[in-house]
Amino acid sequence: MEEDTKPLLVPVGGDESNYGIMNIQFSPEDFKCKRPFHVEPTNIVSVNDDMQRVTDEASAMNKRIHYYSRLTTPADRALIAPDHVLPAPDEIYVYSPLGTAFKVDSCTDGYGKNSSIVTIFMIWNTMMGTSILSIPWGIKQAGFTSGIILILLMGILTLYCCYRVVKSRKMIPLIDTSNWEFPDVCKYYFGSFGQWSSLLFSMVSLVGAMVVYWVLMSNFLFNTGKFIYNFVHDINITDIVPGTNGSNKVICPSAASGHPPQNRSLMFSSGNNTGFELFEEWWNKSQTVPFYLIAVLLPLLNLKSPSFFAKFNVLGTVSVVYLVFLVTVKAARLGIHLEYNWFTENDFFVPEFRILFPQLTGVLTLAFFIHNCVITLLQNNRNQENNVRDLSIAYFLVGLTYLYVGVIIFASFPSPPLSKECIEQNFLDNFPSDDIMSFVARIFLLFQMMTVYPLLGYLARVQLLKQFFGNAYPSVFHVLVLNVAIVGAGVAMARFYPNIGGIIRYSGATCGLAFVFVYPSLIYVISLHRAGQLTWPALIIHIFIILLGLANLIAQFLL
Repeated sequence: MEEDTKPLLVPVGGDESNYGIMNIQFSPEDFKCKRPFHVEPTNIVSVNDDMQRVTDEASAMNKRIHYYSRLTTPADRALIAPDHVLPAPDEIYVYSPLGTAFKVDSCTDGYGKNSSIVTIFMIWNTMMGTSILSIPWGIKQAGFTSGIILILLMGILTLYCCYRVVKSRKMIPLIDTSNWEFPDVCKYYFGSFGQWSSLLFSMVSLVGAMVVYWVLMSNFLFNTGKFIYNFVHDINITDIVPGTNGSNKVICPSAASGHPPQNRSLMFSSGNNTGFELFEEWWNKSQTVPFYLIAVLLPLLNLKSPSFFAKFNVLGTVSVVYLVFLVTVKAARLGIHLEYNWFTENDFFVPEFRILFPQLTGVLTLAFFIHNCVITLLQNNRNQENNVRDLSIAYFLVGLTYLYVGVIIFASFPSPPLSKECIEQNFLDNFPSDDIMSFVARIFLLFQMMTVYPLLGYLARVQLLKQFFGNAYPSVFHVLVLNVAIVGAGVAMARFYPNIGGIIRYSGATCGLAFVFVYPSLIYVISLHRAGQLTWPALIIHIFIILLGLANLIAQFLL
């Protein structure tokens, strides 16, 4: 009779170290790693609005395991369910929209297995990505001095909001939130509105990132194919755009708007004129290449599991490290070209402070965005007490990387003879297609994006279809329709609006309004109010942060 009074599962909010012997889901060796795969929804907010969280088979298995556990004495473990009959844990992926996406391994020994150094590197690696290509352009739009200041301020502001996300679960009383993510916290405070709005803004970040990827992949594939064709056929060409002379050529594509806009090349030496013209007709940056990608990427998007592509996460690190190396070498060869004009503009330089600075803040909102997955990343940290320190160090390294690349590219851009206004939204476009170092960078980035793109598509499918149909793969038809819509958006943008800086700042300011500025601040204010600890300074500061996010979004459509 005494055994019957013992709980089958750990009480909610209880001390996990005092687990009962009858709790057959856990063992002393891996208590914090294994979790019950079926929990009755006794403490789930708005139970009636929730769809079924587990299958009937899982529920039945759970009841059978509990039944057999009572057929023996507590000391006898003969009828304890072996690991192989328990359902495998779900695949968990984390992503930063323009950084990378990868699979999080389930823990095997303790609450987390990563050291602080590994955790810092994972956050840096997840956050860094294609947004680094637009940082020099953003500095040009804001002005050199104001650009540096904005990178520092936006890094501090987004770090604080990310800190509020990390602490948001612990401010919820009387509920076990150890397995919650930030959307669960939003749902707790805002109900179904928080659930659906977080889904909406999450989809904006995902689809926006996939559109940027498609535009960039079209760009990189075009330049890579052009380089290979010219090399194989021994064709010497020159881009009919303004540029510097010598071996370290820098070009200004935006100054050639009056010329043929796509391939912009003339053949200098001998070769098959007809074959070259035919190649340029069928290998066009916006009219043909974006459609060629469909044949490769659309079938990959329809795979049920993208775990194969998660193995190539190291490509993201290699790409960023190589970009830093490329920037350093180019700057050493080109030298520094700076002139300080605080508010006036001349033919070659831009003012230190410009009214277009919100375009940089929009880009930085997405560049520093990791708020959707930071809880998962920090859960794998072996030393949970170091989470805030490790997060701060990671943000510092990310900001330092952005500053280094942005400042070096801007400062070394050869002005004169070219104007700083020539800095492109993708700074690799300022190097001709026959530049060897840029060719290698484009190859790295192309393969990295082609492995991350299916992961982002999988995450979009899971978030959207699971909400509407309760299944991430309801049928081939449902998945195909969703993927065709996403791919169609990417192709349309690559065809008619291939401006990655504009796409990044619009999507960044939109999803950042919710996940970076509004939700973390509102949740903190509400939790303080419920605890009776809200003060006027805290209220004013967090309302100001919300207004900053709103102004950041509005400014993107005015400038």
